[in-house]
Amino acid sequence: MKKHTKNSVASKPERLRKLSPWRVALALLLLAGIGYSSIFGWGWWKQTLALADQKPWFGSYVDVTSTPTYGFEQLDTNTHSSVVLSFIVSSKQNPCIPTWGAYFTLEEAGLELDLDRRIARYQQKDGKVAISFGGALNDELSYNCRNKDSLLQAYQSVIDRYQVDTIDLDLENRSLADKEAGKRRAEVIARLQQKLRSENKPLAIWLTVPVTPLGMTPEATDAIAVMLGSGVDIAGVNLMTMNYGESMSQYKTMAEASERALIESHRQLGILYENAGISLSRMSMWRKIGATPMLGQNDIFEEVFTLDDAKKLNEFALSRGIGRMSMWSANRDVPCSNNYVDLKIVSDSCSGVGSKTSAYAETLRQGFYGDVSQNSTIVTSDDPEAKEAIVDDPETSPYQIWDERGTYLKGVKVVWRGNVYEAKWWTRGDFPDNPVLQSWESPWEVIGPVLPGETPIPQTTLPEGTYPEWNITTVYQVSERVLYDGIPYEATAWNQGQNPTSSLTNPASSAWAPLSQDEIEELIK
Repeated sequence: MKKHTKNSVASKPERLRKLSPWRVALALLLLAGIGYSSIFGWGWWKQTLALADQKPWFGSYVDVTSTPTYGFEQLDTNTHSSVVLSFIVSSKQNPCIPTWGAYFTLEEAGLELDLDRRIARYQQKDGKVAISFGGALNDELSYNCRNKDSLLQAYQSVIDRYQVDTIDLDLENRSLADKEAGKRRAEVIARLQQKLRSENKPLAIWLTVPVTPLGMTPEATDAIAVMLGSGVDIAGVNLMTMNYGESMSQYKTMAEASERALIESHRQLGILYENAGISLSRMSMWRKIGATPMLGQNDIFEEVFTLDDAKKLNEFALSRGIGRMSMWSANRDVPCSNNYVDLKIVSDSCSGVGSKTSAYAETLRQGFYGDVSQNSTIVTSDDPEAKEAIVDDPETSPYQIWDERGTYLKGVKVVWRGNVYEAKWWTRGDFPDNPVLQSWESPWEVIGPVLPGETPIPQTTLPEGTYPEWNITTVYQVSERVLYDGIPYEATAWNQGQNPTSSLTNPASSAWAPLSQDEIEELIK
């Protein structure tokens, strides 16, 4: 996450517990609600029981070295049951020495910020603490610390000093993009996690990465793949749902853009785990996702995350069952004072909107009543039946079921394996759930699951004879329309003898363009 001014100093799966009646009831309820003739194996059952033990948690980021000092130890733990203290980064003098914001070593923070005592006070009130490494302004430890033993010692010194069982790796800019640093980080974190587990000290690892409505960036998916490939048991992936830039243009609100970012990231994460040979149910995959909006005014002038956005994002997150909700940051969850004139200039100590103190935390925390100490990893399984096998039923599918032989125009919706997809452009033979990491590689956009009780929605089609059939000898002028194999086309240039399907294979040089589903629906009105 970004800070803005110089003053802003900046194992093996756990064994299943003894079955309690409510856990059994929850598992049976979930099983009954899936439908679609799904096939479930023992792996799915184990994951369901594990999820019953895990409560989604809320934890605000706290900018430890901001000025003025933020009193996180005074927070009401009924609202702030967990905090994520940030950021541990490399020392400017010695890259293998962990510091707070490159300003204070751990010892110096204890003396000058009284940090150890303040953490102890917060813990006295039953507050739980996680530590975040990295951030936008400085280097995460693994970027410059190239001795792996020293790097492991640096991570462990932070964990030992503050007695935490959860760390957050906030990977941005060159700390995220550098592939050698990524490999080094993954190897060392895997060693550290295994070492602590051998000492009966579980360590949950969260990766915090950039995201857009198109999903996680290629650098982010690469970093996750390297972690999984190195054997790191990732507790979850936390998405920075903020600062979308141009990718925000087609969405009216920050909440809408963030919902799309979460949906796309869920799809990507499923592919990453599948590629790593790990079977997780859809529910388990959602539980491995977190969201972190930037309160109020974002770094991009036009983007403001309002309280209404917070409410809608919270509702969406609860409906999908994500495992974590955070926010950047508790420092900013206050209105700006009257002396702060230009609210469009981002402040580290206020939100830039007229909300009351802690209004965002109270809104985003609803339903996230766990704490970071319950953040154990989700049971995985090598049982191939852990992955649901969904059979689409035409009688309960709102749209036509995708067919490999079918031709689909832009805007057409189909059902495939329990989900609704919409064509982004003309397509034929492209599987809607083709496992591509970046959404721009697929002509399909997932809209969401088929809902219980849905019935077929009639597809909008043009009546026969709406336009004349294309003829090879006819001369066509610009804007004339024809039908070819039932699909309507419009001439974009004078032509004769040019087959309209040329627009599907070479649209740049074709004299034809197919009508979109929206255009067809407009004609029917």
